[in-house]
Amino acid sequence: MSTPTATLIDEKALAEAMAGLAGDKPGSVSADTRSEMLALLKQAMTDGREEAEKLLSADGKGTQCARRLSRLQDVLIRVIYDFAVANVYPVDNPTSAERLAIVAVGGYGRGTLAPGSDVDLLFLLPYKQTPWGESVVEFILYLLWDLGLKVGHATRSVTECIRLSRSDMTIRTAVLESRYLWGDKPLHDELVQRFDEEVVKGTGPEFIAAKLAERDQRHKAQGASRYLVEPNVKDGKGGLRDLHTLFWIAKYFYRVDSNEALVKAGVFSRAELNRFRKCEDFLWAVRCHLHFLTHRSDERLTFDLQQEMAIRLGYTAHPGLKDVERFMKHYFLVAKEVGDLTRIFCAELEEHHGKPVPALNRLLGLGRKRRRKIPGSTDFIIENERISTAGEDVFASDPVNLIRIFHLADKYDLAFHPDALQEVARSLRLIDGALRENEVANRLFLEIVSSRRQPEVVLRAMNETGVLGRFIPDFGKVVAMMQFSMYHHYTVDEHLLRSIGFLAEIEHGEAADAHPLANEIFPGIKDRVVLYVAMFLHDIAKGRPEDHSIAGARIARRLCPRLGLTPAQTDTVAWLIEHHLLMSMTAQSRDLNDRKTILDFAAVMQSLERLKMLLVLTVADIKAVGPGVWNGWKGQLLRTLYYETEPVVTGGHSQVSRNKRVAEAREQLGEALADWPKRERDAYLKRHYPAYLLRVDLPRKLAHAEFIRDADKAKKSLATTVRARDFEAVTEITVFAPDHPRLLSIIAGACSIAGANIVDAQIYTTTDGQALDSISISREFDDDVDERRRAAKVGKLIEEALEGTLRMPEQIDRKAQRKGRLKAFSVETTIAVDNDLSNQYTVIEAAGIDRAGLLFSLTRVISDLNLNIASAHVSTFGERVVDVFYVTDLTGIKITNASRQAAIRRRLKAAFDGTPVDEARPARRMEPA
Repeated sequence: MSTPTATLIDEKALAEAMAGLAGDKPGSVSADTRSEMLALLKQAMTDGREEAEKLLSADGKGTQCARRLSRLQDVLIRVIYDFAVANVYPVDNPTSAERLAIVAVGGYGRGTLAPGSDVDLLFLLPYKQTPWGESVVEFILYLLWDLGLKVGHATRSVTECIRLSRSDMTIRTAVLESRYLWGDKPLHDELVQRFDEEVVKGTGPEFIAAKLAERDQRHKAQGASRYLVEPNVKDGKGGLRDLHTLFWIAKYFYRVDSNEALVKAGVFSRAELNRFRKCEDFLWAVRCHLHFLTHRSDERLTFDLQQEMAIRLGYTAHPGLKDVERFMKHYFLVAKEVGDLTRIFCAELEEHHGKPVPALNRLLGLGRKRRRKIPGSTDFIIENERISTAGEDVFASDPVNLIRIFHLADKYDLAFHPDALQEVARSLRLIDGALRENEVANRLFLEIVSSRRQPEVVLRAMNETGVLGRFIPDFGKVVAMMQFSMYHHYTVDEHLLRSIGFLAEIEHGEAADAHPLANEIFPGIKDRVVLYVAMFLHDIAKGRPEDHSIAGARIARRLCPRLGLTPAQTDTVAWLIEHHLLMSMTAQSRDLNDRKTILDFAAVMQSLERLKMLLVLTVADIKAVGPGVWNGWKGQLLRTLYYETEPVVTGGHSQVSRNKRVAEAREQLGEALADWPKRERDAYLKRHYPAYLLRVDLPRKLAHAEFIRDADKAKKSLATTVRARDFEAVTEITVFAPDHPRLLSIIAGACSIAGANIVDAQIYTTTDGQALDSISISREFDDDVDERRRAAKVGKLIEEALEGTLRMPEQIDRKAQRKGRLKAFSVETTIAVDNDLSNQYTVIEAAGIDRAGLLFSLTRVISDLNLNIASAHVSTFGERVVDVFYVTDLTGIKITNASRQAAIRRRLKAAFDGTPVDEARPARRMEPA
C-alpha cells in the first residue's frame, strides 16, 4: 500500500540524484555543487507541494493533505541529513558523543503540516555539542533556510530537554509531541522514556491547568467569540489549536498516543470521535487551501479571501445565501462542534479522572462534591453549585426537561454541570413536533427569553447544546449563518443572543452613560415580554430571498401564539420586527430638522409605547452588531428623533404657522443677544434666512453669532472654529466663508485628505453672500485637548483648500484606491430622487460601496448640476455607505422635472462608480426661503 507521500516525492530517486552530486573527495562541497543540490531540492519540494494542492482539490481531505506535506518535509530532511553525514562530514569511527537524532516537534511533531507552517526541529544530542554535530546541524539548517522554509530549531541533550521541560510549559508541550525523524533512534527512545517518567508522571492536573489557561488567553487575544466573521483558523475559538489542546491534554493525562485511544479510555464515544475527525479534516482543508491561495502562512479568513476559498472548496449559492455565506456557515458549525467536543472532554476529565490542583480547581470547578435538591424538582440536583441530572433517563422520561433544565438554571442562577450538558446534547432527538407544541415547554421557554436575570447566558447554553435550534427551527436556520459584510462582526445567531444581552443590560440600568434615554424609558415600558421576544426574533429571517424584516414579522405571527402570547402581543412583536430598522435608518439618513421627517415617522409609530419599545430595541440591536459600531453620535441622533416625535404621537404638537415660528425664533435670538448694541444686533438678525432660524437650536445660534462677530472684527471673510462633542463622539467644525457652489465639495475633499470621516453637514447661507457650514466628523481621540488639536488641523486644511493653496484632486485620487478588504465586496449603486420625504426639499439618496473621497465626488457633481445642498447625512455600514442630500434648485424649488431627475441619477451613479462625467460650470447657489 502506498504511503501518503508516494505520489508527492520519490525518496529513493532524490537520494540517488543527491549522491550523484557528491564529489570524489568526501568532506567538501563546492559552491556550484551546493547550488545544484539546492535547485534539486527546491524542485522536488515545489513539485511535491503542487501535487499536494492538486490532490487536496480533488479529494478535499485536509488532514491527509497536512500529512502528505509533513512526510514530504520528512523526506527532504532525511535526504539532506544522509548527504551531510555521508559526503560532507563523514566519521569512520564515531565516538559516543558523535551521535545525533533529528526530532520533529510542535505541529510538525504531530505529523501534520500546512504549506506555510513553521518546521520545528529538535537536534537531540547524547551529551554536549561536538564540532561534528554542530557542523551537521548547521549544514541542514542553512539548506532548509535557503529552500525558503521557516525553521524553528533547538539543539539540546536529552538531560537538557528533561530539565527545561520541567520549568517551561512551551518546551514541555513541544517534547510531548516529539516524533523521530532520522539519525540515532535510541536517543529519541531515551527522551520519550525519561520524559514520561521524570516529567509527565504525577503532573497531569498542573499541565491541564496551564493549557486551559493558555487557551483562554489565546481566545481573549483573538476575540472571545467563535462567531467572529473573520475567524482565525488556527488560533481562534473553535479552531485547530483548540483541537490540538484537547489532544495535548489527552496525551498527557491519559498517556495515549492517538485519538483512537480516547474511545478506549472512555473519553469520547465512537460517534464523538468521528465528529472530532470530521472537524479536524475540515479545518485542515481550510487552512491548507488558505496557505496555497495566499502563498504564505495566513491564518485569518479575511473578507477578501473568503470568496475565493468558497470557490476552492466547491460551495455554490442557494436562494438567499451566497456561496461564501454557505461556506462560512459550515465553518462556524464546525467551530461550534469543536466547542461541544471541548465541553465533553472536560466533563469526562473532571468527573472521572481529575486530581485537582488549586489552579485546575478554579478553572474546572473541581473539589469535594456538594449535592443538594432543587425545590420542586426530583429530576435535577445541584452539585457544586451547578445543575445536574438526578438520573440517567431524566430526558427520555419527560422531554420537557430539555427545556426545564435551562429554566431552573436561570431561576436559581446556576451554572451547568458539563455532564448534564453532554446528556442534553445526546438527547436532541427527543425534541420533536410534540415537544414544540407542548404548552409547558413553551411557557418555560418564554420565561427564559424574557428573564429578568441573565437570559443571554442561558440562551447561549441552549444554542451551544443544539436545543435552541431544535426547539425553534427558524432559529436553527440562522445558527452559524454569517452575512458577507464588513458591518456585521458576528454570525446571525450570535448577534441575536448578544442583542438579548444588551437589552437586559439596559433593563438593569447598566451603561446608562452611553444610552441615558433608553435606560430612562425602559422602566415605563408596559410589556417587557413583547420587547424581549421581538429582540430574540428580529433577525430570524436573515438568509432568505425576501426582505428579512417582513419575513421575520410573518414568522413572529406564527410563532408567538405557540409561545403563549396574546393576539395583541403578537401584533406588537410583528410590528417591531417589521420596523426594527426604521428608527436607525431615519435617524442616520434623514434631516431631523425637517418637519416632514418627524411627521412621517410619527405616523408609523402611532403610539408612545411603540416609540419607546422601538428606541430601546434599536439601541440594543446596534450595540450587538459589534465593537465600536455604537457611538455617541448615533445615540444623539436617536434621542433627537425620539424627542421630536414624542409630542406628535402624544397629541401635544400644535401646528403653528411657519411665519409665526420664524418670527418667534428671530425674537428669541434677539433677546439672547440683548447685550449687543441695538444697531449691530438688528443687522445681525437680518443676515439669516428663515431656514437657519428654524433649524438651529439657540445655544448653537449664540455660538455662531460670537464666531461671526469675531471674524467680522478681524476683517476675515474666511474662518473656522471647532467644538469637541465628547458625549456624541463627534467633533463639529464650523466654516464661515464666502459662498461658493462647490464649498461643501471642497470641505469634503479637505476632510478626506485629512482622514476625517464626515457624518453630517448643515449648510446655511447669509443674506450678505457668506456661507455658514457646520460639519460633524467622527471623533478620533478620547482626550478633548488632543481632539481639538486634531480638528484645528483639519480646519486649517479646509482653509487652505478654500484659499486654493491645497492641490486636492491628486491627493484624493491617491487615497481613493480601494483597499484590500473592500475589493472583496460588490455593492450595487443605487440613486434615489424623492420629493415625498420633505415638503421643502428634494431628497437624494446615494448608496453603494464606500471609498475615500466619495463625498467630495458626489458633492462636486451636485454643485455641477446647479443644485443647492441644504443638508447632508452620511451613514456607513461596513463597506456600504448611504449619503443623503436635501437639495433644491438655485431658485429654492424642488426638482420635479423628470429628465432633470434622470440626469441627477445618471451623473451621481457615474461619480459613485468612479466613471468619467462631463464637467459643467456650476452657478451660484441660493438659500431657500
